[in-house]
Amino acid sequence: MLTFSTAHLAKTMPSSPADNAIMTIGEVADYLKVTERTIYRLAGAKKIPSFKVGGSWRFSKADIDAWIKKQSEQDQGTGQ
Repeated sequence: MLTFSTAHLAKTMPSSPADNAIMTIGEVADYLKVTERTIYRLAGAKKIPSFKVGGSWRFSKADIDAWIKKQSEQDQGTGQ
């Protein structure tokens, strides 16, 4: 019988349906408390995790949350 640890999966897989949410430009802007223009700029420059569906930007909430955490860790590492 094949066995493996699920510890890694627990860290990488979303724990609830809300973590699987796909967000629009407006929703991400509201979530991050910035303007939609800022989100368009970040997505176009590939500075925020995003993808296009039929020409419209979409964002995974789990990816955005991970991006926020990474940004916070980088800021702490540089003393800003």
